[in-house]
Amino acid sequence: MRVINPRWRLVASRSLRRGAALAFACSLAAPQLATPLRAQRAELERTIRQRVLPNGLEVIVVPGGGVPIATVELVVRNGAFTQTPEYAGLAHLFEHMFFKANDRYPRPDEFMDRAASLGAAFNATTREELVSYYLTVVADSVEGGMQFLDAALRGAQFREDELRREKVVVLGEYDRAESSPYFRLDERIGHQLWGSFWSRKNTIGDRAVITSVTPEQMRTIRDLYYIPNNSALIVAGDVDPERVFASAERTFGDWARGEDPFKRSPIPTVEPLRESRGVIVEEAVNAVTVQIQWHGPGASADQAATFAADVYSDVLNQPTSRFQRRLVETGLWQGIGVNYYTLNHVGPITVSGQTTPDKLREALKALETELAATLEPGYFTAEELESVKANRAVTTAFGQERASENAHTIGFWWSVIGLDYHLRYIDEMAKQTPRQLQDYARRYIVGKPRITGVMLPEGEKARLKLTEQELAGRGVTP
Repeated sequence: MRVINPRWRLVASRSLRRGAALAFACSLAAPQLATPLRAQRAELERTIRQRVLPNGLEVIVVPGGGVPIATVELVVRNGAFTQTPEYAGLAHLFEHMFFKANDRYPRPDEFMDRAASLGAAFNATTREELVSYYLTVVADSVEGGMQFLDAALRGAQFREDELRREKVVVLGEYDRAESSPYFRLDERIGHQLWGSFWSRKNTIGDRAVITSVTPEQMRTIRDLYYIPNNSALIVAGDVDPERVFASAERTFGDWARGEDPFKRSPIPTVEPLRESRGVIVEEAVNAVTVQIQWHGPGASADQAATFAADVYSDVLNQPTSRFQRRLVETGLWQGIGVNYYTLNHVGPITVSGQTTPDKLREALKALETELAATLEPGYFTAEELESVKANRAVTTAFGQERASENAHTIGFWWSVIGLDYHLRYIDEMAKQTPRQLQDYARRYIVGKPRITGVMLPEGEKARLKLTEQELAGRGVTP
């Protein structure tokens, strides 16, 4: 089981999104696309089958030939975004408790023995806006896989002894995250960026909350969020959709619908970032790490901007882009990347990179100048846009070839913004123009409040006479 920790989220979420790194590797294949860039929705709709059971459970099936295996995934709209400060980190701890003793398999080893008998490889993950549980089985064991998940879902016992043991495991993950030199930088930036919403962005949670967790808190999470009308079942692989729908009805059809959890416990609005701030930490490192973050668009509030954000980031991250030539090839930055992470409740925009202490001020100034330049006419060329759009389309096609990756991708988008977003993603990407990219940068980046975080080698803050006030004053001028 793994948590998407803040550092991973910031530097790799675009790979989660559509596999950006693979996209560049596949760029030579782009001209050979059999499906036009603006026609992938039709292709996906022919492939993906969907049905909603009477209790509200959405069942999504993605049949595919080849290897006779399938991934069965249960996705719940839970995760960090549902956490008040008193529950910070408990969505993840609940994920750990999911695979423990339950009413059908009351002895600790029974549940694992059943997984072995199915030949199942299983895991789970907690992110900001979803929790998912998945297993891969041979194709004729799909219904057995569903029953395996159902046993944990509805019969979890949350035994005191198991909760004590699993709490130690989760705290061990916390210790490992905390040992990273990036942990303190990420945490301090997170507090500044999100304010009172921080517990709803901090997947790993709060040590004191995890330490004092009770079985009753686990039951509260289950009863509020683990209901069919807040969940989706995704099956991808060598399967027949009608048989899957029938199996899902047999297995989950009597799972009782619950009250809408977001009416019972509404998610508060993210407060806007009112002013720029600086963060400085010193660690036993050699290079200087810079991490600048803004509030980006929320997927429901400004969906159009999320597509522009991805193209904007992809163009700037191209090794041959003007952005990279001006900042990296000049030697000011050892490396730099731009990232937007799509979330429904405000996704962060991040520019992160590394430089040296003596080049830090000049590197920051050059970065400000280059971000402002992205608003100039002609900054984005038609050729650049077409290249990154084709790369995204190729990457999407590759991801659809792997049942597990396909299930994870669909589950993520179903939970964050809905399946329709996934279906229309490539088509919407293909529509983006330089003006839309600049409108996005103007609205969310250039001249907007941000948090500038810098991690320095020990002793460099005093030598450079660098202050957080100075960093906060480096507003990007349009």
